[in-house]
Amino acid sequence: MNTTDRSEGANPHRRHVLGLAATGLAAAEFVMTSVASAQTEPPASPPSPGGGASFGPLKQIDAGLLNVGYAEAGPADGPAVILLHGWPYDIHSFVEVTPILAAKGYRVIVPYLRGYGTTSFLSSVTMRNAQQSVVGLDIIALMDALKIHQATVAGFDWGARTADVMAVLWPERCKAIVSVSGYLISSPAGNQTPLPPAAASAFWYQYYFATELGRAGYSKYLHEFNKFIWHQASPKWTFDDATYDRSATAFDNPDHVDLVMHDYRWRLGLADGERKYDALEKRLAALPVVTVPAITMEGEANGAAHGPSTAYRDKFAGKYDYRLIGGGVGHNLPQEAPQAFAQAVIDVDSF
Repeated sequence: MNTTDRSEGANPHRRHVLGLAATGLAAAEFVMTSVASAQTEPPASPPSPGGGASFGPLKQIDAGLLNVGYAEAGPADGPAVILLHGWPYDIHSFVEVTPILAAKGYRVIVPYLRGYGTTSFLSSVTMRNAQQSVVGLDIIALMDALKIHQATVAGFDWGARTADVMAVLWPERCKAIVSVSGYLISSPAGNQTPLPPAAASAFWYQYYFATELGRAGYSKYLHEFNKFIWHQASPKWTFDDATYDRSATAFDNPDHVDLVMHDYRWRLGLADGERKYDALEKRLAALPVVTVPAITMEGEANGAAHGPSTAYRDKFAGKYDYRLIGGGVGHNLPQEAPQAFAQAVIDVDSF
């Protein structure tokens, strides 16, 4: 799960987490265009439980440091939309969003992030690095490989953070963004202020991952761990085992554990990034405002730590809207409320 930056002062998320502590925060087809580097037998997306929406054969393309696995839908000449998942989720968070957008004429790209599904590193010596700027660069490289100059970028968790990062570092590449849980850019330095116990408990998995025992535990109990997080993050979402199992195959990526550990350790200043990205991270550490059109969203039953919309409102300086989605919707908003998420993408595109 993505979490908010925990510094004081300029960072509004710190104020919210302290507020949560005061109230006792609980711990808690489709495929239509060619690819540059296709597999001989492209992997198919696992079938949808209950016969619902599913992706067709996935595509693969070399992009930057990665060979990226992705689903694609809609007309090749339609306006581009890139949908980004988070941890511990996968492209199936958007399996019902995608056909809605494709039917509206959008070219929809849904990539596995580094460490998930069929996305792999081109070199065995590349650092398994998940710092925020690097994941943003992955998507810019994917856009370049697919010859997409500009796209609407929408996501949740790591995907929302990446949309925010892209919007502030490369605004010319982002027509607009949809960001679940708002403004998620942070920095290791901004996460150094200790939290009171009730608030700190929301970040238990980050502290667990900071230890070698946590790494071993995550690796040994990978699927049980991530299913537990699904329940914690979306306590009112009654997903079945088949729905979870369909996404769980993405966690068997050989780089998954390394990248999850690096992401959360880097956030706490316990793992180094790469020096070649220092200039980008310095810009992000200043918490710059998003100037492109944006819609932020929240599920009313989000069990992951998140700030109120008022805490990050001043981080969005362009055309803007906020939407609270009721009905027990939790952290995995695109999969729990696909129509509402798709409508946000359509609406922000017309701002």
